[in-house]
Amino acid sequence: MPELKCPVCGGTVKVDDDALPGELVEHDCGAVLEVYRDENGELKLRPFQGVQEDWGE
Repeated sequence: MPELKCPVCGGTVKVDDDALPGELVEHDCGAVLEVYRDENGELKLRPFQGVQEDWGE
């Protein structure tokens, strides 16, 4: 299980071995992170900037 660094708090985030780019992971700091592959093909995390559904509307 790869351990990646949270780009928000710098903490360790464990990601499943079969994680795919685009997969979302919630970290203990409350950040929602998106898995992606960098230019070297390595898995990395970035803050999720996509649209989240608002069930209150």
